[in-house]
Amino acid sequence: DIDRIAEGVADPSRVIGLHFFSPAHIMKLVEVIRTDQAAPRALATGFAFAKRLKKVPVLSGVCEGFIGNRILTAYRRQCDFMLEEGALPHEIDAAMKAFGLPMGIYEMQDMAGLDISWAMRKRLAATRDPAERYVRIADRLCELGRFGQKSGTGWYRYEEGSRSGEIDPLVEAIIVEESEAKGIARTSIGADEIRRRILDAMIGEASAILDEGIALKPGDVDVVMVLGYGFPRWRGGPMFMAASA
Repeated sequence: DIDRIAEGVADPSRVIGLHFFSPAHIMKLVEVIRTDQAAPRALATGFAFAKRLKKVPVLSGVCEGFIGNRILTAYRRQCDFMLEEGALPHEIDAAMKAFGLPMGIYEMQDMAGLDISWAMRKRLAATRDPAERYVRIADRLCELGRFGQKSGTGWYRYEEGSRSGEIDPLVEAIIVEESEAKGIARTSIGADEIRRRILDAMIGEASAILDEGIALKPGDVDVVMVLGYGFPRWRGGPMFMAASA
C-alpha cells in the first residue's frame, strides 16, 4: 500500500509509485501510482521519467493490483471457476490465443512462476470472505512444488531446456478431484463461452475500477491491457469492445 509508505516520510506529497511490467526492459507500460497526497509536480516527474525511459505511462490510483493486475486477477478467477466446471487449462489457453492473446493465462502463470500468485493468496487469506468461492487447484499444484517452467512442472510439464509446455494428466486428475470434492458436475465449455466469460470478467472489473476512480478513463484501461497484458491491439481493448458492442 503506497499510501502507507507515504505516511512514513517527512513529505508524503513527494511519494508516488512506478509499476513496471515484466520483463521491464522490454514491456512499454508503466503504471504511475497516485497516492492520496501526491503533489502534481511529483506525478509530472513520474510521467516525465517514464517517457525518458521510452515507456508509456498510465495514471492509476492505489488499490490491490492497481489497474492491470486487478483485472488480471478477475480474469484468472473466472478461468479457475471454469476449470472446476469442466474446462481444462489447455482449452482455456487455446481459446484466448485464438482471440489474439500471445499466450493463455495458464501458460503465462507457468512463465512467471506459480509461487508469485500463491504468495499473494496466502497473504490475503486472513481477510478473505469465508463465503467467497475459492478455487484450490493452483494451491495444490504449488504444494507439490509445481511452480512452472523454472521447476519443470506447473500447469504443464516441460522437458529439460524446453519452454513449450505439454499437457500433464496429473493436472487434469487434480482438477477433476476438486470438482468432485465440491459436488460440481463437469460439463464441456466451448471456446466461445470461454472467451465471453473472460471478457465479461475483464469488463466488469474494469468498470468497477473506473467507478472507484482508480482509472480516470476507459482508454487508460485499454492501454494497460494492450501494452501490459498482450490484449490484441487490433481489438482496441476490453472497454473499447464493450462500448462498440
